[in-house]
Amino acid sequence: MSNRKPYQLVSREWKKENTEFTVNGVTIGRDLLMIAGPCAVENREQITTISEYLSKLNVKFLRGGAYKPRTSPYSFQGLKTEGLQLMREAADKFGLGVVSEILSIDKISELEEYADILQVGTRNMQNYPLLKALGKSKRPILLKRGMSSTIEEWLLAAEYIVSSGNEKVILCERGIRTFENATRNTLDIAAIPLVKSLSHLPIILDPSQGTGIRDLVAPVSSAAIAAGADGLIIEVHNQPNEALSDGDQSLYLDQLKDLLPTLKQIAHIREKRFDFESNAYQYSTQ
Repeated sequence: MSNRKPYQLVSREWKKENTEFTVNGVTIGRDLLMIAGPCAVENREQITTISEYLSKLNVKFLRGGAYKPRTSPYSFQGLKTEGLQLMREAADKFGLGVVSEILSIDKISELEEYADILQVGTRNMQNYPLLKALGKSKRPILLKRGMSSTIEEWLLAAEYIVSSGNEKVILCERGIRTFENATRNTLDIAAIPLVKSLSHLPIILDPSQGTGIRDLVAPVSSAAIAAGADGLIIEVHNQPNEALSDGDQSLYLDQLKDLLPTLKQIAHIREKRFDFESNAYQYSTQ
């Protein structure tokens, strides 16, 4: 029986060294990639406040949904083009890169105009026409694991992008759907070292989507970096209790600040560079 893997270009057999590429001054795959921001862009004040705070912490990437694929058609669907414009405006003001989700092929050119990294969400991981089209993009692609996908299926999804010409792929573990309902998803920490043994692509973790519980974000983030993750994408909000999307799993801004020194210590042990600014100001909702 052959041990040959169905994926090739993303495998360690094809490329022994880790894939690295630089975006907004961060060498992804070498430095610790920190992405933070709200689940959804809601208004100028919200995204500007969050962006300013992230810049004070020297977090280099702002995440935010402009097009929101929601389970319910009655949930907030995002500000769409206006959301992208507001996010780009705030990011440019404070020197941040932008990460936002792409839902369909016809929106690629628009997302490329406003975002530095295009995110493929869990629902689109196996949207193969979209993946092949993103293989023609010059933007890096953040590929989230499908909510019910195996690691092999996930790596094959990455293979669609890489084989179509785009080698700048970031894998993102965000939890899978199991029988367990105590957390939003079942977060597969073991996927991190396993994927790193199978593939040369960088891998990060989403502790917010992975747990759905604010108090679990910090310990799971620490565990992910210790397990070998190349970064994190974390939901934060200046007023989580009033968030239009995923408030319960979003950190308060000061909670992110409190978490970063621990992550820096773990990253240092793993010889990952991370320039967190410990003298950033305190955020207050008063």
